[in-house]
This record gives sequence, C-alpha cells and structure tokens, in this order.
Amino acid sequence: MTLSSSINRPLCETLCAEHAYPLVFATISGAHLYGFASADSDYDLRGVHVLPAREVLGLYTQRETIEREGVREGVEIDLVTHDLAKFCRLMLKKNGYVLEQLLSPLVVRTTPTHEAMKAIAPACITRFHAFHYLGFAETQWNLFLKEQCPRVKPLLYVYRVLLTGIHLMRTGAVEANLVNLNAEARLSHVDDLVARKAGGEEKGILPDADLDFHRGEYARLRSLLEHEHARSSLPEAASATADLSDLVIRTRLAS
Repeated sequence: MTLSSSINRPLCETLCAEHAYPLVFATISGAHLYGFASADSDYDLRGVHVLPAREVLGLYTQRETIEREGVREGVEIDLVTHDLAKFCRLMLKKNGYVLEQLLSPLVVRTTPTHEAMKAIAPACITRFHAFHYLGFAETQWNLFLKEQCPRVKPLLYVYRVLLTGIHLMRTGAVEANLVNLNAEARLSHVDDLVARKAGGEEKGILPDADLDFHRGEYARLRSLLEHEHARSSLPEAASATADLSDLVIRTRLAS
C-alpha cells in the first residue's frame, strides 16, 4: 500500500537507513495502522533486522532487540526491530501483535525475505490468538477506566483489538485497521470515536463518555470473541516451525 500523504516517508526512511544492521522489513504500526491517527500522532515503526552469522556464532552480546526513539522534525518517532530468529519465534507464539507488524500494509522497507515471511504467516495463526486479543483488550479497558479524564485512544484500542480478534477467529485473516473492521461490525459509536480521535489530538479526552454504555459493549464484544474462539476452525497449533527455521538459516548464511 502506498503510504498516506500525511505520513512523512522520507523521515521514516532516514531512520531505517541509520540502522546498524540490514533490515528485512520496516512497517508502520500504531494509530496510523489502526486507522485513527491524529495530526500529532507519533510514528511507530516496527521491523526485523538480521544479525550476521559471525555475531550469532561468536561471543558477542547479541542485539536481538534494538530500539531507537526521539523527536525529529517535530515528530515523535521510534523504530523497534527484532533479529529475524527472535521475530520468527514470536510468530510461533499466540502473538497477534507481531503478525500485525509483519502484515502491515504501511510498508517503509521490504525485501524478498519479508515476502517469504508473509507467505508463511498464515501457518502461524491459531485459535489461541484469541487470548492475545482478550488480554490486550482487558489491559486497555482498565487503562481507560482508571484515568481521571478518560481519553479516546485507550477506548479505541479496546474496540480495535476485540474486533481484530473476532475477525481473525472468523476468517483467519489479520486485520488491524478499525475503520475496515467497523465496515463489517457497523458500530456507529465506533465511527464517532474514530472521527473524534482523527480530528483531535493524540491525547484527546472524552469528557462526555457514557461509561455504562461502553462497559456493556466491552462485555458484549468480549463474549462474542470468546464465542468465536470456541467455534473457530483455526488449528490448535502453528505448523510453520520448519519453514521459518529454514528461512532463518538461509537468510543468516547470506548475510
């Protein structure tokens, strides 16, 4: 997908070019991926780097995760990457977050290895990814409730992760964009929240929130996700270990 004109692509590419290791991919996650970025939203870049075989086999301290963050050109931006082997191990767990990063349509940097990973990704999806989304939703709901001035963003995250999980259990497809998800769910209050967040500030508050209504919707969507998990035809376990292992070996030897 072509990055939106509102995204500073040169800035994202510059940060990627400064990375200490070759990148397999870098994509944009966060509010931009989820479809409710505000004008002042930060950039959350996520990706995979490749440690050379010499470092992996030797006595060096392996930099499996590298984080860079700061403010550039007035924009908060961070880039978090994992080494290919670590990322592939995460793919084999019930970690929907890494699959969203891998499959994000907002691509800053890509390679043939990235394409190979995306082709393998469906074999990593299981019924138990539902628990990732249930846990994430609970965390965001509690965050929303504990704030003295409730913010729009945590509430949107609640709806986003629950609808992503429901869609995944039904279809086996990873969809992280709330606008796309709500085209199917047709929740008018979600459309209103998205419009308020996109037209306001990243940390915009929701002083008129109907807590009882949203509590009911949270409970309803949790129950629906649990129901879709129970009836899902997705497999119990990932079947991609051998393919991912071979990909890591080939890529490492070529580095």
